[in-house]
Amino acid sequence: MNGFAGKAAIAGIGATEFSKESGRSEWRLACECVLAALDDAQISVDEVDGFALFTMETNPEIAVARALGIPELTFFSRIPHGGGGACAPVQQAALAVASGVADVVVVYRAFNERSGHRFGSGPPPFAYAHNTDQEYRNWINPYGLLTPAAQEALLARRYMHKYGATSADFGAVSVLSRKYAANNPKAWYYQRPITLDDHQASPLIADPLRLLDCCQESDGGQALVIVSTERARDLPHSPAVITGAAQGVGPQQISMSSYYRDEIEVMPEVELVARQLWDQSGIGPEDIDAAILYDAFTPMLLLQLEEYGFCKRGEAKDFIADGNLELDGLLPVNTHGGQLGEAYVHGVNGIAEGVRLIRGTSVNQPGKQIDNVLVTGGSPVPHSALVLSVER
Repeated sequence: MNGFAGKAAIAGIGATEFSKESGRSEWRLACECVLAALDDAQISVDEVDGFALFTMETNPEIAVARALGIPELTFFSRIPHGGGGACAPVQQAALAVASGVADVVVVYRAFNERSGHRFGSGPPPFAYAHNTDQEYRNWINPYGLLTPAAQEALLARRYMHKYGATSADFGAVSVLSRKYAANNPKAWYYQRPITLDDHQASPLIADPLRLLDCCQESDGGQALVIVSTERARDLPHSPAVITGAAQGVGPQQISMSSYYRDEIEVMPEVELVARQLWDQSGIGPEDIDAAILYDAFTPMLLLQLEEYGFCKRGEAKDFIADGNLELDGLLPVNTHGGQLGEAYVHGVNGIAEGVRLIRGTSVNQPGKQIDNVLVTGGSPVPHSALVLSVER
């Protein structure tokens, strides 16, 4: 391990319920999940001195600090690119803690993404701003690529053409996620598994993506508490040590539509993050015992398996068919049900499941020892990911 790796840990996790109609403000959801995470860590509110958030978060750190009575903040940062930045706020928190800039940093994501603005309904209001950040939409929106599903469908179709993957191969991911969710009382789809026939009968949203290939739209909040590994040892739960945390932007990167690359089904930003993680943590894909892979859309899970080195390009469908993602498989994946089955909270709920796997408290805890868990952010956007480990 090098640099900051191993010096900080996630010591607390907390969430609201996940629903389709929270009935309360996003600000209140943020405060509730932060309080729940601090309670889990047994750390008082007045000890919080840092926040790391998404740029898309509508609940500013100063508003949450004011509402909760947090007296001082010495560190606060924001990460762009939506789900692609899911793990990056934890990286920022770990850097702050490891360098002594802050002692207790909280990461949260809270929104009414179902009862409020629905990402799947088309470009959000900020997409119409005349600035460089939104310039790429001029080249895709006129062709009907208005939603995340449509943008990723193009990549998925190319992957199918090149490697012979089918809609049923994508459906296998959905079925497994719903199987795990059915056993998770926190999941929206608790006790509601599906079959592959259900997947195949679900309507097309953006060919080849079907409804059951797409993640949910959810209301809710999830928070994480990051402290030094040394301090975490004295707190109630076994620390989930951050042994790797990385971000990556690849060549010709465009948000969800890097169509100017020679191979649009390849995600070099993910491979870049993988290289950093293995270097930081001193391990490789063969040492990962379970994974939480960002599943906004099922095809992206297959591509991530390949980019992270769990199998070769084009072989993810066979890797999954061989049972490797099951609880007794080589790499149990998305044991909470993922964003397909539990909730879509921009992947932060997946980080919490990574922590539970390290603690040994997942409702779908694999039978084998879990020492290292990979948690990833969204793709194919600027990417981020973590390796969480038991203390070595």
